[in-house]
Amino acid sequence: MGIGEWVAPRRLGRDFRWLFASSVTSNIGDGIALAASPLLIASMTDSPVLVASGAIMQFLPWLLFGLHAGAIADRVDRRILIMVANGIRALVLVGLCVFLVTGVASIWMVLVVAFLYGTAEVFVDTTSSTLLPMMVRKSDLGIGNARLQAGFLVANQLGGPPLGAFLFALGSFWPFAVQGVCVALAVVLISRIAATSSGEAEAAGSARERTAVHTDILTGIRWLWRNPPVRMLVVIILTFNITWAAPWGVLVLYATDYLQMGPVGYGALTTASAIGGLLATVLFGRLEKRFSFATLMRVCLSAEVLMHLAFALTTSGAFAFAIMIAFGAYAFVWATISTTVRQRLVPREFQGRIASVNMVGVYGGFVIGQALGGVIAQVWGPTGPWWFAFEGAAITLLLVWRPISHIAAARPADDDSVDEEPIAR
Repeated sequence: MGIGEWVAPRRLGRDFRWLFASSVTSNIGDGIALAASPLLIASMTDSPVLVASGAIMQFLPWLLFGLHAGAIADRVDRRILIMVANGIRALVLVGLCVFLVTGVASIWMVLVVAFLYGTAEVFVDTTSSTLLPMMVRKSDLGIGNARLQAGFLVANQLGGPPLGAFLFALGSFWPFAVQGVCVALAVVLISRIAATSSGEAEAAGSARERTAVHTDILTGIRWLWRNPPVRMLVVIILTFNITWAAPWGVLVLYATDYLQMGPVGYGALTTASAIGGLLATVLFGRLEKRFSFATLMRVCLSAEVLMHLAFALTTSGAFAFAIMIAFGAYAFVWATISTTVRQRLVPREFQGRIASVNMVGVYGGFVIGQALGGVIAQVWGPTGPWWFAFEGAAITLLLVWRPISHIAAARPADDDSVDEEPIAR
């Protein structure tokens, strides 16, 4: 089997390859910004509040516009929506580069740019997640999601950040210029997808009476509430993101002060999770064939509980590095499975809305967890958030242990047990 066939199997179709190429290209640009944006903000201000505001711009648009993005994705041509939103991101980056080259950029301009870019990204990410179920069979969703996750790890977590730091050393505008080129190229690549792979939402929207966006949002929420397996999956993701984000928000203090790893060690610690994720990409196909999704989901969530405990107990930087590799591996498997299960259960006309509710839960969990983690660390020290995460995750796991079987085994109401044909190849 050639590398091309392994990365994007022929059975997933030509449109999947265009989606994969667009995703990787866009994620290289976002990975560049992952390193360059904090460096740019830190070069403009010494204020911890303003530095932290740069990170806030990453998830604030999700809380403000996430549900609207999902509703809009379910009523228009999804391919066109992605192209327009990516085009807006490219224009925002052009504006930032002009500000930097002319020397008129200020910290406030950078924060506004980050917010505008993040808002457009909400529409891109929400809509992109709805395309795969329209391209491949339900039985191939697992391997398709695994390949997209692998591309994200390589481009966004491993390749992009070092390139972003290198380009920033050459000049503050270079990383964002290259990021703009990547985003523009992603527009070209996504345009190659056949219109029939993304236009079903538009057709469905025109076939029914046009309603207000907020009405569509409420319809999606009601569908979610009446579907126990998907509802429980969203609750699990929200809860585990709260417990995960509590120690993650103060990880830099835990690594540098408590473990005495220094800045370089902290950087290596955050990269270790991507290494674990890449290792899991090699094994996912075998795991999917040998074990049920329910078993894999329970193993992943159990590993999450044990990870928190291990971090709370260890005083070794080397052991922490090993834990982080394991975290990256099971987190990759969990993300792939949870996304696949959701996509299999949600009708195509609701994919955008339910995906957006899921992402609002993810980022809402980040906000709640990081706020709790900061307070806990202030009172009980750098290991306090890990103990909180361990206890909270363990209790949650006990409560959802049995429902996981129903989530993994559930089938959509209109499923006739015949694998659905994709819209286009």
